Amino acid sequence: MARDLRDLHDVELAGLAAGGGRREFGELVRRHGSAVRGLLRRMGAQPALADDVAQDAFLLAFEKCAEFRGEGTFAAWIKRIAARMYLKRISKEARYVAESETENVAPAVDSIGRVDLDEALKGLSEVERLCVSLCHGAGLSHPEIAAAMNLPLGTVKSHVKRGLDKLRARLQPGPVAIGSASHVG
Repeated sequence: MARDLRDLHDVELAGLAAGGGRREFGELVRRHGSAVRGLLRRMGAQPALADDVAQDAFLLAFEKCAEFRGEGTFAAWIKRIAARMYLKRISKEARYVAESETENVAPAVDSIGRVDLDEALKGLSEVERLCVSLCHGAGLSHPEIAAAMNLPLGTVKSHVKRGLDKLRARLQPGPVAIGSASHVG
């Protein structure tokens, strides 16, 4: 009796996919597709482009599945592939230009303290959003980001720090007006 694919660990699925298992790889896509597309959108990709790059990343991952050794998570591995593909794509299309700083942007925290990370990321310049997303979303190191983006290491570190500082400021909940907070009890 065949095991249900949902019962298998990512490492097992990747091993079976490396042997040509399309159903097993399909399960990996089902598990991680949304997270990969979400990372790409946070990096600045429009939804259609995020879908295209995610699909291309999964196709490449299927071809290279034998290279996944399970030393990290499959999610981190596929996110790194997708992030690198997105960077190559935008640099090829000559759309990689740092946007001007966004000033006077409303906080990305609503009146009851919920955080909207996607909204907060929109307040960063494109290069800051890319550096922060690659570092904290795709798990790339500063030297890996510098190499992928063809930027000096110090510049990458500055963009990540400045981006994180801006995110922290935007994600700070403001003072709540008296009487506006609901009492739960």
